[in-house]
Amino acid sequence: MRAFKRALCAGLCLGLLMASGLSVAAPIVHYWPIWDKSNEPNRRVIDHSALDDILRTYVISGHASGINRFRYADVNRKHRKQLDKYIKTVTAKDPRDYCREEQKAYWLNLYNALTLKLILDNYPVDSIENIPGPGGKSNVKGPWDKKLARVAGQKLSLNDIEHRILRPIWQDHRIHFGLACGGLGCPNLLPTAFTAANNRALLKQSGYDFVKHPRGVLLKDGELKVSKLFEWYKSDFAKSDKSLLKVFAHYSEDRKALFLLGFKGKIAYNHDWRINAP
Repeated sequence: MRAFKRALCAGLCLGLLMASGLSVAAPIVHYWPIWDKSNEPNRRVIDHSALDDILRTYVISGHASGINRFRYADVNRKHRKQLDKYIKTVTAKDPRDYCREEQKAYWLNLYNALTLKLILDNYPVDSIENIPGPGGKSNVKGPWDKKLARVAGQKLSLNDIEHRILRPIWQDHRIHFGLACGGLGCPNLLPTAFTAANNRALLKQSGYDFVKHPRGVLLKDGELKVSKLFEWYKSDFAKSDKSLLKVFAHYSEDRKALFLLGFKGKIAYNHDWRINAP
């Protein structure tokens, strides 16, 4: 099975899918085999407490909108240094020395920490799309291809972490519920850092929270509007629109699930890239 996965993913090249009206494009999976290694007997734990402290301090999880917010404007110098030190500390480690679940938490946290640093370094900014791309190019939408960190001698961008490591190696659609992209249309930035012990439960709950919110899945007056997340990464969630409805139903309460399973119309996709500040 793993050999088939490698052959399939290695045969895919970086490409573009149809994205939002703001011209954001989502690269497809491009398997990076050097990261597909682990040390399962190693039960050591990577310390994410520094990131956890920052998240608990600045994430607003009870916002009236139902969308978690991050208080970028309030982050003090001490916590800015703490975030920088956390990134420096974890990127000095080689995640392949750890077990697979520890790696999963590592990459999710690193992605979110780098996203926070990007926004803080450019704040105030109304959308992460407006942060310059690689080489400071303002004509490139968003910073997702910008090399932001070096791990085990390899330069990494946010797209590398998401599309070349997390998606092809884990093949778990719940990963998308844990990556905080900094926009109001994204899944919630959680007030807790991921760990090997909690990541499954947190990702599952994030999925429920996202789908039950109107920005995730909204079925009203016979129309179904859902997040573009499910369009960009449809192949990660389901093989068809009919199967996708089953995914929505899985993350919904019983009554809504029945309506979703019986839906026959066309799905409309949308996304809000405005920054997730208060």
